[in-house]
Amino acid sequence: MKIAHIITRMIVGGAQENTLYTCLDLQRIHGDDVLLITGPALGPEGDLLAKLDRAGEVRTQYIDSLRREIHPLRDWRSLRAMRQALREFQPEVVHTHSAKAGILGRVAAHALKIPAIVHTVHGAPFGPYQGRGVRWFYQQCERYAARRCHALVSVADAMTDLMVEARIAPREKFTTIYSGMDVEPFLNSSQPRQRMRRELGFTEDQVVVGKIARLFHLKGHEFVIAAAKPLVEKYPHVRFLFVGDGILRAQYEREIAAAGLQSHFVFTGLVSPARIPEMISAMDLLVHCSLREGLARALPQALLSGIPAVSFDIDGAREVVRTGETGFLLPPAEVKPLVLALGTLIGDAALRDRLGAAGRALCRERFRHQYMTEQLRALYLRILSGGEPARSFA
Repeated sequence: MKIAHIITRMIVGGAQENTLYTCLDLQRIHGDDVLLITGPALGPEGDLLAKLDRAGEVRTQYIDSLRREIHPLRDWRSLRAMRQALREFQPEVVHTHSAKAGILGRVAAHALKIPAIVHTVHGAPFGPYQGRGVRWFYQQCERYAARRCHALVSVADAMTDLMVEARIAPREKFTTIYSGMDVEPFLNSSQPRQRMRRELGFTEDQVVVGKIARLFHLKGHEFVIAAAKPLVEKYPHVRFLFVGDGILRAQYEREIAAAGLQSHFVFTGLVSPARIPEMISAMDLLVHCSLREGLARALPQALLSGIPAVSFDIDGAREVVRTGETGFLLPPAEVKPLVLALGTLIGDAALRDRLGAAGRALCRERFRHQYMTEQLRALYLRILSGGEPARSFA
């Protein structure tokens, strides 16, 4: 098949890794002709294609005007450029990702009567932490775009529930396909443990609580910092590892210094996705305190690595984090339950081992990127053959 994938920017991030693995698998495994359409990889996260040295492995067409921020003139130019790129490529399938490219790409593909149009919901662009007007605007945009595609893919059942509740599209238009990754490096991540702990300055008797996320709004690092002081008082051997970078780093470093906890925190800065498995190898458990996320890749990555996860109960987290089985699921934005859950795991190595082993068994097959691509390709074929889901744009 000829398949075009459209995404706003190929920065280092979960949606972008999902898109890249899909494009590569379609080419390598299934022999499809793939075009990736994207804007410039602007932002502190870095260029995913450059970091993985894969810029030449997928045919890529850049649209300079395609940016994350709403800008009527640039967005109109992006829409025109997308239509021209699709008209020249003539794909049978257009698969869009992210909010901006998802809306513009579906409009462009619909106008050209592309036989199969699919959009993946990696995370809803609207949520309770936005103003009512902003939330209403994004919902209207998503409803408009949903009527211009044949199927919607959710990276977690929770995404489908959220979108259906917001009346974006009927439930039968959604299919859940978990966001795939290369699972082998995580299954083998214990191998570099001693080297990475030495490199990061951790001793073997210290318990390392890791968090993998951009240092950005709604990612929840402030809750971990707030929980750290009582935890350090009870468990002086605990250390916290923040993997990632972003605009809030200086603010968090000031808060940590004001609390006198500098010796208990390590910031790695921006890390290539290829190094995430070895970063996890240095951890004893993962904490995820985001307030808005589809299904954070860090959660299955930690579980695949055999360490338990503590997460706020938001969006798709409950589909992999199960209290007392693979970790602890907590009420969002509450510090006291976070302190209790982290303290329980910090103080019990046998419990960490048991929950981590259960998490590995749960995730090792469902998150393989090859399995994800097989499911996506089967969805494309069902649409092209006139089967379910969606024979129309209803």
